[in-house]
Amino acid sequence: MLKLLLDEHISPDVAHGLRRRNRAIEIRYMVEWENGRFLGQDDRACFREAAVQGLTLVTYDRRTIPPLLKTWAEEGRAHGGVVFVDEKTISPADIGGLVWALTRLAKETGTWDWTNRIYFLRP
Repeated sequence: MLKLLLDEHISPDVAHGLRRRNRAIEIRYMVEWENGRFLGQDDRACFREAAVQGLTLVTYDRRTIPPLLKTWAEEGRAHGGVVFVDEKTISPADIGGLVWALTRLAKETGTWDWTNRIYFLRP
């Protein structure tokens, strides 16, 4: 079951838009998740807790997350999945476009097991 965690660089407006479009989508964003405890924290701590809670991280971060995924794979550690968004295809400022793409993703893949899954979101 797909449960999304939006990283701190994605607007909370995306979470609000997703909730308005489909109340069945479980969605968290960093400011509200765990009372903001993971804001500004190391990616490993956030990723570890997301895995425990079965949350799939949605991120534009293709600089620090891929090496973390590689390390976890080498260590045999499971994660809740990652959805990468490319800023060249869906701008971080395009709230509506990101809401639409994530809504479509949830409809098409919501029943998948997201453990260790890596997905590249398309518009």
